[in-house]
Amino acid sequence: MSFRLLILAPVLALVACFSSSCSSLESDGEKPSTMANNGYRSPYQAWPSARNPNLSLSSQFPKSIGITHSRGLGHQPYIAMTFDDGPHASNTPRLLDILRQRNIKATFYVIGKNVDNYPHLTRRIVAEGHEIGNHTYTHRNLKKLSDAQVLSEMARARSSIVNATGVQPRTMRPPYGAIYQRQRELIMNRFGYPTIMWAVDPRDWQRPGISVVKNRILTKTTNGSIVLAHDLHAPTVAAMPATLDGLLAKGFKFVTVSQLLSQKALYE
Repeated sequence: MSFRLLILAPVLALVACFSSSCSSLESDGEKPSTMANNGYRSPYQAWPSARNPNLSLSSQFPKSIGITHSRGLGHQPYIAMTFDDGPHASNTPRLLDILRQRNIKATFYVIGKNVDNYPHLTRRIVAEGHEIGNHTYTHRNLKKLSDAQVLSEMARARSSIVNATGVQPRTMRPPYGAIYQRQRELIMNRFGYPTIMWAVDPRDWQRPGISVVKNRILTKTTNGSIVLAHDLHAPTVAAMPATLDGLLAKGFKFVTVSQLLSQKALYE
């Protein structure tokens, strides 16, 4: 081999390595460096005005507030976004990012079993100013359970939430919206939880599509609405940026369920 070839050989080998993605290096357990993709931009960018105002509203409501609620006051522009069945390993963090960008505080009706699986996500929900509600431990239909089983579902979920966050839930939502009146009274008497239903249901659990979920919420939401959604479903989370921005553009202000009940107690 000539002297010139000896000089060029390392250079040629290096070029070959880059052209083949350095597969030989990867096979030896070494990873090539990854360059940043500076051309990528998230499709979920809110415009500057799409931001919920800072609201200094109380979250305290009296025990006399009533047993069941599906909405707040009709003469105030406050609405409550609620998300059921989480936390979910990938959907909930994405949703939290979307909410934080818009300064929106929501209420998460979490399943105790999921809280045990993802306590760090439950802590993040609370740390970012959202409210946690009790959605039972295993998401069973309460109408098919005995009173003792209902109380056990509530108590186990409460323990999971408290163990993960140090925060006591203040309200509950029954899975599937299925609950007898006597069960509502039993839960209220034992735990102090009002039963929270909803005024707007986009039926996102049927997976009708991102645009359908968005349009159903935008067309049906009015002052005081409690809006039902599920962070269990990725299409629902994908629908949230345009949905939330549309609600903000309509002049609605987002509050937690407890804040909605607090305002209801003041003026009713």
